[in-house]
Amino acid sequence: MDNRDAIGSWLSGPRSAAEDMGVDFGYRGERLGLPQEGSGSVARFGRRLGAILVDWALCVIIVYGLITHSGAHAVENWALVVFFVLSVLTVGTVGSTPGKRLFRLRVVSEGGGHLGIVRVLIRSVLLCLAIPALIWDRDGRGLHDRLARAVQIRI
Repeated sequence: MDNRDAIGSWLSGPRSAAEDMGVDFGYRGERLGLPQEGSGSVARFGRRLGAILVDWALCVIIVYGLITHSGAHAVENWALVVFFVLSVLTVGTVGSTPGKRLFRLRVVSEGGGHLGIVRVLIRSVLLCLAIPALIWDRDGRGLHDRLARAVQIRI
């Protein structure tokens, strides 16, 4: 292995380097028994990001409409509270927030059913902390979904 190969494997990341050495990770969601493409497959990062941005914007608009006399920090803090409530109520009942519905996503249990209220609460608290949502496993699930034993799928 020359220096260019070493630098190339470093730049492309450990997954790519392992795949170059013959390791087969399979497709995202294979370990969970989900299809590779189409309905029921693991939601891709772009769709999840778009959905959370729509949900956050909706929460900021709601709070701004209710609290117009406070400063920007108050709006951001209350928007997080509204985001938490929105997540718990919508994911706990229909399995998707308005943003997820717009991007055709749903949050389900690893087994395919609805999440119970305890798992929805765990997922929502961790999502509001933000850091767990930025740590992914090899199936593309955030740590908040993994700890709640949930998966976001395409519908």
